[in-house]
Formats: sequence, structure tokens, C-alpha cells
Amino acid sequence: MKPNKILIKNAHIVNEGVIFNGDILIEGEYIKEVSDSISAKSSDVFVIDAEGKYLLPGAIDDQVHFREPGLTKKATIETESKAAIAGGITSFIEMPNTNPQTTTIEKLEEKFEIASQTSSANYSFMFGGTNDNLDEVLKVDANNVAGLKLFLGSSTGNMLVDDSKVLEKIFKSTKLLISVHCEDEATVTKNFQEHLDKFGEDIPVKYHPIIRSEEACYLSSSKAIKLAQKTGARLHVFHLSTGKETSLFSNKIPLKDKKITSEVCIHHLWFSDKDYDKKGTLIKWNPAVKTEEDRAQLWEALLDDRIDVIATDHAPHTLEEKKNVYTKAPSGGPLVQHALPAMLEMHHKGKISIEKIVEKMCHNPAILFQVEKRGYIKEGYFADLVLVDLNNPWTVKKENILYKCGWSPFEGTTFRSRITHTFVNGSLVYQNSKFNDVKAAKRLTFNRS
Repeated sequence: MKPNKILIKNAHIVNEGVIFNGDILIEGEYIKEVSDSISAKSSDVFVIDAEGKYLLPGAIDDQVHFREPGLTKKATIETESKAAIAGGITSFIEMPNTNPQTTTIEKLEEKFEIASQTSSANYSFMFGGTNDNLDEVLKVDANNVAGLKLFLGSSTGNMLVDDSKVLEKIFKSTKLLISVHCEDEATVTKNFQEHLDKFGEDIPVKYHPIIRSEEACYLSSSKAIKLAQKTGARLHVFHLSTGKETSLFSNKIPLKDKKITSEVCIHHLWFSDKDYDKKGTLIKWNPAVKTEEDRAQLWEALLDDRIDVIATDHAPHTLEEKKNVYTKAPSGGPLVQHALPAMLEMHHKGKISIEKIVEKMCHNPAILFQVEKRGYIKEGYFADLVLVDLNNPWTVKKENILYKCGWSPFEGTTFRSRITHTFVNGSLVYQNSKFNDVKAAKRLTFNRS
């Protein structure tokens, strides 16, 4: 039986740009009290001594592909949400390119039902827009669903929206937050054909960022932004991969007032095109991992707040699939278990503060999607919390990878920071590499007028 009251003592609490030593009292699903010192006033309080550890809000990952329904040989909501919990991600927003695709209200609710039965983390889903489902898009309740996802470049699942009149109509008609995958299809198709003619099916993977080029990304992102400016739509551009695209975004107003926002993913901050020789198709993503200069500019834009959110684009495939030749190897890789440790490693290297990590992975997704009572360590908020030991090294190996696909692009990497405890809605669901058999996850709600 789970305790109704949990007292976390002596933690380095990270919240809203500051770190302070203190205690947190959890009562039921909520944070009851945050203070310099709280004493356990009764014997029914379960006390955790967090001396030397950092307490963060649970991360909110605004872009994952958990593959259920239909692609469950790669992953399920159950397996990947457990991996997320072990990685300190307590809430996720999942994408519509499953099988069948989430392009009707009926299919959307079926996914919510699966998650309600099997998810370890809090959950919501994106509704998928296509060239011919505007009527369904307009039925979606903005208070109950994370938003609308549009693929402006083809990727896994082929949900390409390539009719410009339809696209403008969607932008004009919906009040949903519109998230977009931006790569110009004509540019990618032309580049791909040129490389296919030169190399045949086995194109060296190092050409992936030439095929899915800077130009392809910038053309599509700039077009989407112009359309949002013209129609007044609320636009969120997923997974920026080029330095050039960062010039399209602003840091001049607070995030809550922005109509056009952006995201960067872990792999575009960690890897560069120099890694293709060693990692091959394991780091084949759409959009592609690009140059060291692109990576440096993405970091610059992240730190100066032109980029608002860090996410994973967690997108597992089986190792057998990934080991195919370039033209047959799918794009995407698993990341939720290792995203926060990777960012904390970047903190150790002096690239980013812990406060900034929390801003970009916890606070800002909550602001951007208007998630209700999550993403912060505040009294009255849901107790989604993560305890981290910054000096407890571990190495990513096959035996400690929790993804159903069983592999990670981080295999062999040693991280200095370890997630020791994860709380979801006040329940201790993960502790010292073990899961507690507690059903605590909830459907995300959104505070939208």
C-alpha cells in the first residue's frame, strides 16, 4: 500500500531559476508544502532523506512516438512509459503516426483508453491532420487534447500534408496548437534521387544530412511561420536541426505570449555529422543530425531563449530494421530513458545550468501547452518529481536499456548523473532502478480559455 504522505528532506530543490535547500511534503497526489524545513508530525509520514541530491519537477516530453497501436513490435505505451519514468520524464505527448493513424476522434480515444490501462507516465496525444480530415480536426476539444500535428515533410507513417490550400484552411480554422514537422518534400525528393542515381540503394549514411538538407528544413519552417503569421495560428515547430532556422524565432517576449515557438531534440544537441562514421543508421533521424556548426548554433539559440523546449522525438525501431541499408533503414531512435541524464552530462561539461535544463524540459512545456498543475515544484501542483544524484556514474549497456527495441544510440556512454527516485501524482513509482507496482498516471489536462 502506498503511503498517503511522503516527506522529502534535505534536497537541493530546483525550481523557477533558483536552487535552494529544503523539504517537500507530498499529501495524496499533490505537493502540500515546500519549505526550508518540515518535520514529520505523525508516524504515517514516509520520509526520504535526499541529502546531496537534486529535486527537479518531472520532465514533460512534448514529442514521443510510442508506436501503439499497430507497430508494437517496436514499442508499446507500457514499455516506453516505463523507460520514460526511469529517465525522469513523468508526462509525455505522443504523436499520431501510429497504425491506424490518429486522424479520427474514435482512434484518438482508443489511444487514450490504452494509456489509461498501461501507461506509467502521465499522457496526452496529438491529433493528426491530413489532406482530407479537416471536419475531424474541428471536432477536437482543445481542453482535452495536446494539439494538432502536421507533417510538412514525409516521415515514418507518411502523413504528409502537401496541399497548400488545405494547409491554409487548417491554419485558419483550428484553435488547436499546431505542431509541425518541417522538411520541404520537393527538395528532399530531388536530393534523394540524385544520391540514389549515384550510389544505388546503399547510400552512405553520412549523406543523410545532405539529402535532408539545411535548405529543405529552412524552406519548410519559414513557409509554416509565414502561414502562421498570415492566419494568426498558434504554431510550434518541432525538432529544429539547423542553425539557419534559429534566425526565424524570437526571444523578445515571454514564452506565454509567443504565438510561434520552437523545440530542439536531444540528438541534435548531442550528435553531429562526425558521428555517422561510428554510429551509422543508429543516428539516422528526420530531420537529420547535421554539422558541428549547426549544433553550436542550436545550443546558442536554446540558451538565449529563441528555442523554447527540449524534447526527445523518441521513435524506436527494431535493431534489425535499423541495420538495413540506408534506403531501407527507418529514421528515428529511442531516447526517453537517457534524455535527462544526457542533458545533466552537458551540465557537467559546463554547457548548461541545471536551472536551464529544468526551464526547458519542465517549466516551458507546461507553459507552451498550458498543462494544468504540472512542470513546477509548487504547493497545490501534482507531485511529479525526480530525485537526481549528480555523482553516481553509470554506463548505458544492453542489460540496463528499458526500451522494447533493446538498443540505444548512447550505448557505451557513461553518464555521471543517475535518477534515483521518480514520483508521479504523489506516488513513488521508481526507486533505485526498480519499479514499484503502483498505478498513478493520469491523462493530462490543459488550462485553455
